[in-house]
This record gives sequence, structure tokens and C-alpha cells, in this order.
Amino acid sequence: MRTDVHVSRQWRATIAAAQAGDRRALDELVEGWLPLVYNVVGRALNGHADVDDVVQETMLRAVDHLGSLRDPDSFRSWLVAIAMRQIRDRARRRQERKLDEGVPDGTADFAELTVLRLQLEGQRKEVAEAVRWLDAEDRQLVSLWWLEVSGELTRRELAAAVGISRQHAAVRVQRMKERLEISRGIVRALDGACPELRELTARWDGHPDSVWRKRLARHIRGCGYCGDPRDSVVPAERLLVGIALVPVPAGFTLSLALGGKTAAAAASAGWSAKVLGALTKPAVAVTAGATIVAGGAYVVVQTPDRPAPHTATAPTAAVTGAPASSPSATASPSPPASPSASPSPSPSASAAPYGSVVDAVDKAPDPDRGPGTLPHRPETGITSTGGAHAVLNHRGDNVTLTGRGYVLVRWQIAPLSRAGSLVMPSWTGLKGRLFHVASGGGRRMDDRVSSTDASATGMGSSATGYAVLPAGTQQMWQNEYFYVDGSVTFTVNERGADYGVSVFPSTWDAVEKDVLYGPPDGAIRYGLVRDDGKDSAPVPQYATRGTPSDPATVAQRSVV
Repeated sequence: MRTDVHVSRQWRATIAAAQAGDRRALDELVEGWLPLVYNVVGRALNGHADVDDVVQETMLRAVDHLGSLRDPDSFRSWLVAIAMRQIRDRARRRQERKLDEGVPDGTADFAELTVLRLQLEGQRKEVAEAVRWLDAEDRQLVSLWWLEVSGELTRRELAAAVGISRQHAAVRVQRMKERLEISRGIVRALDGACPELRELTARWDGHPDSVWRKRLARHIRGCGYCGDPRDSVVPAERLLVGIALVPVPAGFTLSLALGGKTAAAAASAGWSAKVLGALTKPAVAVTAGATIVAGGAYVVVQTPDRPAPHTATAPTAAVTGAPASSPSATASPSPPASPSASPSPSPSASAAPYGSVVDAVDKAPDPDRGPGTLPHRPETGITSTGGAHAVLNHRGDNVTLTGRGYVLVRWQIAPLSRAGSLVMPSWTGLKGRLFHVASGGGRRMDDRVSSTDASATGMGSSATGYAVLPAGTQQMWQNEYFYVDGSVTFTVNERGADYGVSVFPSTWDAVEKDVLYGPPDGAIRYGLVRDDGKDSAPVPQYATRGTPSDPATVAQRSVV
């Protein structure tokens, strides 16, 4: 059975221990996964006061039925499915009672929390605010899709949570995205100065709903002023890449009284005093994917992809990563190397001098061909000037990576925004060694990604135009993995075709899981292992030890 790419080996051990009655392990599960459940429920219910009750019921049910979970690898999708069932049950109860679906006075909606707590600006803020205009069913789906795009869930988990096939999920997501784009247009228009729109909205009570969404959409389609965006519109999925979970807000409390569950009953069911305390007091310290600044260096704090580590206090604490498909980095120790792993030799001991091998253009492997064995190079962690989630969207955006460990570069190409010739990113100022160790993410960027347009790929389509690589450039995959032993700066040189990348510190464990993720779980292909564990492993293209004034001038075939 293929494992869930989101559940690390440490979490599997923690889940197994909790199932065996370990109270400390149960504490870690509840505290570690509460932020994810809060984000799923919060977005689905748009911050309604019932969020507290639904989150509480989800966690209670998860603890009550933890013993029935047969495979710890499926814990994440199992937990999200429980949350979605509670959301749907709550919707049915409200429909039966014919209660108002509006947000009560004094209750901040989740869009507002998202904007404020993640400090979103520009079009990212616009997307968050547009969610207010979606119907309840779409909000349930967008709560999962947002987490999928930002790397916290897989499409397989999204489909399982909704209870539909991956193919049906693709159709549902596409339709939801269309309504989200309409809603983004409404948010832009309401922020404008169209006199006809002001007259139309004079009768509007200010509460977004489907009736007014349709009215305003009709106006925008026929209005030259409102229908002409002031700036180019970036696709929502590109804007959401790399956005962390919304931290559980200060003052968020759980009563432990829903459905007849009292604190005593919860304790008898296995909840320890520490868990009860965490769920009945303001969860100020419970965050997910958050970063803090200590002594000028980013230090990553706990996310639900590893057990809770000891708090990092040193100003130069290293950052290690989380699983690739959920690239929230953590400060937990790296897993031990397997007996068959090959340590990276020193340059003097290698069979070939470092830098003599540069990756060459290759064809896409057979989708059914599994990857080779991934050697386990030594890991002490990577410190990133961009933090746990460095999102690089514009020419000149860069991040410096220092330490010894694995790094994920996740590609997003947007030919719909601007097609043309790609100017590739570059690696400059290299001190030490840099290897291109693996490719993953379930597909290459030139794989077909549309079921309706035979020409549609991650590189574009006949309708939108194509992003074209320079001759001889290695085709990138959705996720590209590198190993850094030293220091190097990664720079985006966007000019021509529109693209962005997200850079995350990662781990060997995460790389291995990602490249093993392939058919029949819905990905287009297995990943590809490039590393031979020696200095003859591929060195990425566009790499140099120099520091040119324009990183875009780095030679394609480099010897470093």
C-alpha cells in the first residue's frame, strides 16, 4: 500500500503510540493537528460562531475513534474527512431548523482573519475576500483547495474528504474556481469608483450572498469601467502557493460541552489534562507554519508535519523541512540514515571531481516506472533567508540557503498571465557543494494537465500560449529537489514568460515520499531520483561560484 505523502515517520510513530494509550503522544496529536482542522472548518464556515463547536466535535470524534484507524499513514486524510463530515452535518442541522446562514454580529469572518493574520496584500487579499461571496458548498471545497494549492493537502486527500473521485473533484474544483474569479471581479469593482455600481449597491445591505453575486456579476460583464482590471490578474492558485496556515487566533476556545461531551467524559475517553488545557484555554501559542525572527535569522516553529520539537532558542538555529507535498518546514531532527544510504564523500575522495557533471536534457520516464533508491546524504538542517516558505514571483527575488540538507524548489508557470520564453532561475555565490538530487510532484511541467484540451500542459496550451525553455535546458518537474552543503543564493530571473517558484527547506524523508508518489494515486508519474550519492551526482544548470551583478547572465552549462 502506498503511504500518505503528508505523514512523516515520526508522526506515524506518534499515532501508533497514541493508539496504544500513550497520553503524551495523544497530546502531540491534538496540539499538532488542531491548526489544520481550524483552517479547514474556519474557511468552510467563513468564521461563523459554530466554528468552535465543529472543531471541537471533530477533535473529540478523532480521539474517540483513533483506535479504529487501521493505517497511521492515512491519518491526515482521515482527520480531514471527519472535519468535512461535521461541516456537512452542521449544514443539514441548520437547514432543518431554517436558521440564518449569516455571520452573527461581533463574529469576525475567516476572510478577515486570513488577511489580518497572514498580512495578505494586493491580489492575495483580494482572493481571501472573494471567498465571502461563495456559496456554502463552494466554501467547503475552497477550504480544501486552498490547502491543496498551498501545499498542505494533496488532490487525493481533497477528493477523499469530499467523498468523490479525483476526476469529479477536478470538475468541482474548476467550477468553484470560475465562481471564485467572478467573486474576485466583484471585490475589485466594489473597490472602484463606478457611479452606476454605487447606485446599484445602494440597496445592498453589505452582506455577500449568491443573489447579489449574480447581480453584480451581470453589471461587471456589461460595464467597461468595472470589467477592465487595473492590473493584470494573477491566477488564484499562483497567489496561494506557499501561504501558511492561518494561526489559531488568540481567544479561540473550545467548551468541551458539545453533544453531551463533558470534560469528565472527555478525560475518561483518553484526553489528558494537557490536552484539556490546550482545548479550553486561548490557543495563543498554537500556530501552524509560522515563522519567528530570532537574531535576524528565521527559525521555524511547529507545524503538523512533525511531532512537537523542543523550542529553538539559539539565534542561528537551523531550519529543517517538512514533507514535500506539505512543505511547512519544522525544527525537528532529521530521520536517521538507512543502512544502505551512501554518505556524500569529500571532493578529494570522489571518483570524479565535483562540478564535472551537469544535468542533461532527458525525456519523461515511463509513468509506471518507479524511481531508483535515493541515497541519504548527511543532514544538519538548512537556514533560509526567506523563512520556511519563500515565495519568489518577480525578477530579482532571491533567497540564500545555508547549511547541510535538502531543498525543494516548487514551480508555478502562468502562461495564461504571460506566455513566451522562460529566463531560468540561477544559483550564484556557491560556497561548498550543490547537487540536483531528485524530481517529483507527480508530474513534469510539460505533462498534459487538462482533460478537455489535449494540448494543455503546465507549459501552456494552444488557447493561452506556451512558456518555452531555452534550447538545451533541463525540463523542470513540479517539485525539484537539491542538496546544499555550504551556502548558495537562488534567484528568479523572470523576463518574458511569467513564472514563480517557492523554495522550502526539506528533508530526505520528504524527498523519498514525494518521488514514490505516483500511479495509482492520481499523479501523472512517479518521481525521478538523480542522485548517485557521490560527487558525480548532477549539478544543477545555471549554477556558479561567482556573484554576477545580473544573475540572469549565469551560463547554462556550469562547472562549479
